[in-house]
Amino acid sequence: MKNRLDAAFAQVKARGDKALITYLMAGDPSLQDTKTLVLELEQAGADVVELGVPFSDPIADGPVIQRAAERALRSGTSLRRVLTLVAELRTNTQIPLVLMAYYNTVHAFGLVEFWRQAVAAGVDGLIVPDMPPEESGPLCSAAEEGNGLHLIFLLAPTSTPARRTAVACRSRGFVYYVSLTGITGAKLTDLEDVRINVEKIRRVSDTPVAVGFGIATADEAAQVAGIADGVIIGSAIVRQVEQYQHDPQMTEHVARFVRSVKQAMNRQQPVSDLN
Repeated sequence: MKNRLDAAFAQVKARGDKALITYLMAGDPSLQDTKTLVLELEQAGADVVELGVPFSDPIADGPVIQRAAERALRSGTSLRRVLTLVAELRTNTQIPLVLMAYYNTVHAFGLVEFWRQAVAAGVDGLIVPDMPPEESGPLCSAAEEGNGLHLIFLLAPTSTPARRTAVACRSRGFVYYVSLTGITGAKLTDLEDVRINVEKIRRVSDTPVAVGFGIATADEAAQVAGIADGVIIGSAIVRQVEQYQHDPQMTEHVARFVRSVKQAMNRQQPVSDLN
């Protein structure tokens, strides 16, 4: 079966659009809320949903997502329960679902067993932000056994040409380009640098390039959509969840924000008009 990520990027490209990848911390403020949010975000225009697996020491994440992880852990969220959530979602939606999990979480679960259960549940991709590609051998071996689930790697502005080539060729589904050096929630300041580095990645790989970190507004998403194949919005969405977590209309607030982002992306300008 073709991976849903591959199909989604192909469909978006055929429409002449760019993919909107939305991030949620699974279990924030509850797993039931996450389930509802995934379905609402799909209706609001999300093409892919990334589900964060809460971890006690999320070194790549800023304060907004750290607080979300703490709330999710307090609500009893675990990797096993996230996989159950994905399986439940698959009865209602075929939107691509990507897990972002720190390596210790997956390793403690058991690499081969995780891959087996993730494929069975309907997970389409895995991002491990604290796993250097040079040390990814065991996980790549497990991935080879888990047919249909993509392992997605990250590249940064500081990546060397050799590393860029190796990572871009190894990544499946999409290449996650981290638009700045720092943690999630930081501010994107240099769009020209993003454009240059996305072009460098495209020279060595045909895999779609999605840009994340630092994209907080609909306007910023539209500008990045003029450069990359996909736009990843994380902290800005998690911030909305935090703000409205006690509001009965929380999902509507978050969906409204995501809808505004997608609409702005659809009105994107060609990259030559951005400067």
